[in-house]
Formats: sequence, C-alpha cells, structure tokens
Amino acid sequence: MTLQHGRVVCRPLEPGDDRAWAEVRRRNATWLGPWEATVPPGVPGPPPSFRSLVRELRAQAAEGRTLPYALLVDGFFAGQVTVSNIVGGSALFASVGYWIDQRYAGQGIMPLAVAMVIDHCFTAGGLHRMEVAIRPENSASLRVVEKLDIPEVGYAPRYLHIDGDWRDHRLYAITAEDCPGGLVARYLAGRGRPT
Repeated sequence: MTLQHGRVVCRPLEPGDDRAWAEVRRRNATWLGPWEATVPPGVPGPPPSFRSLVRELRAQAAEGRTLPYALLVDGFFAGQVTVSNIVGGSALFASVGYWIDQRYAGQGIMPLAVAMVIDHCFTAGGLHRMEVAIRPENSASLRVVEKLDIPEVGYAPRYLHIDGDWRDHRLYAITAEDCPGGLVARYLAGRGRPT
C-alpha cells in the first residue's frame, strides 16, 4: 500500500529502487555508517545485495512479518521506513526502523513518514503497539520520536549489532490509544499546521 501526505510518499520497496538506493547510500555513507546494522561475528555469509534484501523483505511482507517502505520526497528516493517483527495474536505489535538521506534531515520529513506508517499499522494493519529502538548517541533519530511525542519505555543493553558491535538502545513505544485521532494529525497539530 502506498501512503502519501503532501510531498512525502511511503510505498513498497521495489527491486527497481536499486540504483537510487545505492546512490543515496553512497552519498550518505559517513552519515549513516554509525547507525547501520552489521552482521555479528560467526554469522555466515556476506551482507546481502540490495536485490536479495528486497527479495527477502518482500517474502517476509507476503508472510505478514514485515512492511518495507521506500521513502520518496518530491518523487526522489530519500530513505526507508521498515516495519519489522510484526506479531499477531494477543500482542499485535511491531518495530519500526528508519533512515533518511542527510539532505532531507531536519525538515520534518522523517517524523511525518514514521507517523504515516504507524497510522497505517494501527488502522489497516490492525496493530496495537509500535516500538522504536534507538542508540543513545543517535541524536537525529531521537529527534524523530521526540517530535512525535512517543514515550521512552525502557533501555536494552547490547540490543542490536550495529556498526561492528552489540550496541545499547533506548526503547520507545506508542499504542493506538495514545493517538486516537492519528499520529499524523497529532504531529501536524503540534507543529501549528492544519491537518
């Protein structure tokens, strides 16, 4: 499903995004490097290619475990928002992760994109809780949850293998009851803009 609000679009990640994805990643290697997931020691195989990554994400999406979105701004590839670890049953929760081209950072684009995806998960996706895990040193990513007023709920030592080591993360979570009118509407109202 494609989500859009003004100039910001979140649509399914596609194999045809490979050139734009690679170019954005190349230009932003220094910006993104410290926050990148890495393969832990002892896990076999090289990091996946973009096409194999998309194939795996699409397979997981078909199983209802992942929603991989390409983030576009004014029609240009600008990053990614991925809902992962989708759990049904009595839990109904998932995790959301994101990254953005540095040229679009600080413009309110990523908070809007994350809000759009969370709203979709709460409505069409039928989920109840969305979680975000962020390294304590990642001030840009922390600003996203701050702008969305997503509360911190915990701390996870050595949570994910990032930039070559097991890294601690701060944990944030929001439930459908926390934003009954939608997270996009709440975010835009907080910025003084009409919804």
